[in-house]
Amino acid sequence: MMVEWWAWAAFLAFIVAMLLLDLLVLHRKAHEVSMKEAATWSGIWIAMGLGFGGIVWAWGGGTAAGEYLAGYLIEKSLSVDNIFVFALLFSYFAVPVQYQHRVLFLGILGALVFRVIFIAGGAALLENFHWMIYVFGGFLVLTGIKMARHRDLEIHPEHNPVLRLMRRAVPMTPDYRGQRFFVREAGRRLATPMLAVLVVIETTDIIFAVDSIPAIFAITRDTFLVFTSNAFAILGLRALYFLLAGMMGRFRYLKVGLAAILVFVGAKMLVSEFYKVPIWASLSVIGLTLAVAITVSLLAEPVVSSEDEIESTTTPRRS
Repeated sequence: MMVEWWAWAAFLAFIVAMLLLDLLVLHRKAHEVSMKEAATWSGIWIAMGLGFGGIVWAWGGGTAAGEYLAGYLIEKSLSVDNIFVFALLFSYFAVPVQYQHRVLFLGILGALVFRVIFIAGGAALLENFHWMIYVFGGFLVLTGIKMARHRDLEIHPEHNPVLRLMRRAVPMTPDYRGQRFFVREAGRRLATPMLAVLVVIETTDIIFAVDSIPAIFAITRDTFLVFTSNAFAILGLRALYFLLAGMMGRFRYLKVGLAAILVFVGAKMLVSEFYKVPIWASLSVIGLTLAVAITVSLLAEPVVSSEDEIESTTTPRRS
């Protein structure tokens, strides 16, 4: 697609407008997000994401629209995996429900910034070092195999090197002070545990981006399609979190599906010099794999584990 500068500017302005709407209007006051509110906004964001696919179709044709939708599906499905990790992190740090949105908002803002950096870096590597396509492809295949073999979620924030460094360098209050990240007490400026949570959320998302960005480059090299598909999937992550975080045990086979998708797109990259998989085939494989994984998960008995029993979105247990 030939994308003029004004199209980039218009899309970035749209993102900024949506973020301001969310921060200054919808969640100006801290409150617990209800299932109805989360479901409504999840539906709105998904409709926006799919609707933008229609704009891409009218603008760039069916192939470009298929690439956008495939990238959107990959990022959206990987975002569901992120949600379960975020739920465990919020439980570990005992973040009050009414304050979780603020952390997610800033975390997603940071995720968008890092996505721009990673997308630009990935595009530059593929443009200047063609053999990197095999590195990305092999990495995705190995990641998919590892994900399939280790499906259990294990979260150890205390091992996060950035968090450990921050705790040594920044004085911190023992408990939360509303949704503030810094407070001034006894003449000292102190951080609150909210800052620690934000640091872990951001570094965790960077790790996830290492998987998702190469996966989308396996579908398309068009940086506009890569970024817009990422942006729409990430912007809807907050609402999707409040909708799905309490259903961790219902998606027991989702990781198997995600692993299969990563292996598929990795293999697609590895053979791209010899055979280019049609975009309709890629979209069909990704959509069918997700549909089967979700359907089988919902039909199976839910998994009850220690993580599922912690009521991660409702009852803080640790300070």
